[in-house]
Amino acid sequence: MNFRSKKVLSLFVSLALVLGVVIGAAPIVAFAETEASTLTIVHINDVHGHVKGDDSVIGHEKLQTIVKDLKEQDPNVLLLNAGDTVHGTTLATLSSGESVVGLMNIMGFDAMTPGNHEFNYGYDRLVELDKMAEFPFLGANIVKEKDGTSDFEPYIIKEFDGFKVGIFGISTEETKVKSHPNNTLGIRFEDPIATAEKMVAELEDKVDIVVGLFHLGIDEESEITSIDVAKKVEGIDILVDGHSHSTLPEGMLVGDTLIVQAHEWTKMVGIVEVKIEDGNIVSKTAKLLDHEATAEVALDPEIVAELEKIEANNNAVLEEVVGVSKAPLVGEREVVRAGESNLGNLITDAMLEVSGADVALTNGGGIRASIAEGDITLGDILTTFPFTNYPVVIEVSGQTIVDALNFGVDAYPEAAGKFPHVAGMSFVIDTTGEENKVIEVKVGEDPIDLDAKYKLVTNDFMGAGGDGYTMFADATILAEYGLLSEILADYIRAAGEIDPKVEGRIIETVIEPVPEVEPEPVPVEEVEEGLTKYVVKPGDWLSRIAIKFDTTYQELAKFNNIRNPHLIFPDQVILIPN
Repeated sequence: MNFRSKKVLSLFVSLALVLGVVIGAAPIVAFAETEASTLTIVHINDVHGHVKGDDSVIGHEKLQTIVKDLKEQDPNVLLLNAGDTVHGTTLATLSSGESVVGLMNIMGFDAMTPGNHEFNYGYDRLVELDKMAEFPFLGANIVKEKDGTSDFEPYIIKEFDGFKVGIFGISTEETKVKSHPNNTLGIRFEDPIATAEKMVAELEDKVDIVVGLFHLGIDEESEITSIDVAKKVEGIDILVDGHSHSTLPEGMLVGDTLIVQAHEWTKMVGIVEVKIEDGNIVSKTAKLLDHEATAEVALDPEIVAELEKIEANNNAVLEEVVGVSKAPLVGEREVVRAGESNLGNLITDAMLEVSGADVALTNGGGIRASIAEGDITLGDILTTFPFTNYPVVIEVSGQTIVDALNFGVDAYPEAAGKFPHVAGMSFVIDTTGEENKVIEVKVGEDPIDLDAKYKLVTNDFMGAGGDGYTMFADATILAEYGLLSEILADYIRAAGEIDPKVEGRIIETVIEPVPEVEPEPVPVEEVEEGLTKYVVKPGDWLSRIAIKFDTTYQELAKFNNIRNPHLIFPDQVILIPN
């Protein structure tokens, strides 16, 4: 059904009424009815390459229809993007962002601010994309360290019938760690609050409306948020935000600043309606359109054709040979979800190298296919790693790592998507155990220190607690990188030829009870009634000792105040209750 049908058209003809019913929104600021000019701001954020619509994403095919219809009703429309757009899906990454910029050119975007993931292709590529764009990348606080100059415009002024709008851009300082550090070498992100004050001072006498286009977010974990800026800087009328993937159905009024954000991936489209009279704002209202509200919106044929063209071009790129494997890379479901595989070792090695972390851990369920011996194409890699996951480095304790490994293997030997593949460490699975099957963990060649802090690189899904790894959910994120598929492709390109092995990072063992007949002699000595002294021998594990005395290694560790049950030494005395 065409968007201009009465049912859907009414959605926009009467925004204040119908959208309020659909979304449950109400005006943030409202004044007496007056005849006034109207500015409509259509905004999206954190698209992450998801420009094509599907069962959950509205997509740019429908977004274009929405914008065109709004402009037919009233030409005073701004189309803004708050960053993290040109990276995140195959459609975007195979052209290093050019496909998405080209699509935005066709749609007539007015401005965008770079998010941290815009830097994922490197700073030079970001500057190239800015030059390709027929709209500005606004980066008022992105400057060169050597001279303080910037490759980006700080702001633009858009003139409409009867009023002017100034738009300035601010990017998050977290880009230094939430993209590869090499991507921002020589670049400094100036203080968002001080920069915003400077921009408002420069714009307030030139325009009637000041709009901040920010990629800061409202998460409390961020050092400076858009809320902080709105509290400390007067004069920002509308703050279009991104980065935190927040859903603000009615916006958030902080002082006189209306902060708006539209979740992610164009799962929602934000609309702000501003009424102006004699150069003054008399009302401003925030709304969100969700997937259900746009179900009958027609797909724009020009955007559909462009997306088909992009996908056709991508198919040619997928044939690129990135390297050669001397052996089949095993990614079969029954293997990667139940034990070590050479493909699991390969991807965790690549994660470890790109991040410089101490250890790497990823889930077997993220590996979706094997790769045959011989030439490896980019298409092979994307078939094997089809998801848009990317590595994150988090800081965790040794105990958290052991807890994660125990959780990952708790169904062993049954297959499970959460089964952990590792690099930089190894562990032993006791198949006789019902709980806490992991009995020996080493980081490098040394037993893990349960109290020490380690840098662990995992995928963003697991880092957020996905697949049940809730022990990672609250960890501090130290760095973020590009897509796993990109990182693996680059790793193979650099090597040229690979031959990964199954090398004993994950070892299965069966700890058999000591036979009652002719038991192995043990150096024991009864030190008092009900208590036995055992002297540790070379090669002993606490779990083996526990089985000999019909107890558990957890009980022995507790009784002997052993903080790390994976670390005992020859000649150490273990006291055992009889």
